[in-house]
Amino acid sequence: MVEDVWSSVDDYFGQLLLGRDPVLDSALEANTAGGLPSIDVSPHQGKMLHLLARSIGARRILEVGTLGGYSTIWLARALPPDGRLITCEINPRHAEVARSNLAEAGLSGVTEVRVGPAADTLAALDPAVDGPFDLAFIDADKVSNLVYFEHALRLSRPGSMIIVDNVVRDGRVADNGSDDPSVIGTRRLAEAVAREERVSTTVIQTVGTKGYDGFLLALVQ
Repeated sequence: MVEDVWSSVDDYFGQLLLGRDPVLDSALEANTAGGLPSIDVSPHQGKMLHLLARSIGARRILEVGTLGGYSTIWLARALPPDGRLITCEINPRHAEVARSNLAEAGLSGVTEVRVGPAADTLAALDPAVDGPFDLAFIDADKVSNLVYFEHALRLSRPGSMIIVDNVVRDGRVADNGSDDPSVIGTRRLAEAVAREERVSTTVIQTVGTKGYDGFLLALVQ
């Protein structure tokens, strides 16, 4: 019943504030046709990412975890014409679908999908050449969250924002006895960020069509 209410509220505000978006709808349809898992951010969450990127005037964006490019479209739409977004995807099939979706959205010119383990892709990025990135969005395997965050921080500048998705895990993140690798990886990230003096951080819990989860937001100081 509670989850039905969450979805109803998402639907209500979605109709009022988001409306229909044929490009994004088509991307989700292409993802389904391509057999990709339905684990994209929600439309409201995508719009939040878009607004955050616009609010800081992001010109360079880093994304870890492309899937079919749904969140990539939201983020890339916030870029100026000379902006750049690099997104990391380990699965070649997912990357192929994402490139097609980005082309259909008219965003091929400002986006680049790099295929391979994200840790390797990130390690090869040079902040003096590829960055610094104004915003980083991390939404990939949770076991490696800390690795991804450390690279995002290395590739950032004062004033950059780093966002990590799925950090609440249906509330399981509060269980210090959990043996779930995703929970352990998320707790490792949270504990490391708590010690990191270069960022100011908070976590926002979320409910809606995606269930119960949350985002970690860190501002580089």
